[in-house]
Amino acid sequence: MESYEKIAVVENQFEAQLLGEILAERRIPHVLKSYHDVAYDGLFQTQKGWGAVYAPPEHRAEIEEIIASLREREG
Repeated sequence: MESYEKIAVVENQFEAQLLGEILAERRIPHVLKSYHDVAYDGLFQTQKGWGAVYAPPEHRAEIEEIIASLREREG
């Protein structure tokens, strides 16, 4: 199994969904992990962002470029 590392924080659910679709389309292995915790009713999401994207380190630059592009569109 490949070694995954935290690449970036994902700011919201919309960004997570778009990022996941783009990464799947490009066949980049990844995991999107939400910070939502039922016990704390989403408290960590308001403090830390929606969650994070994890992927093999060799894909870091491409994923960071994709996220930057998504954030430019939103802003």
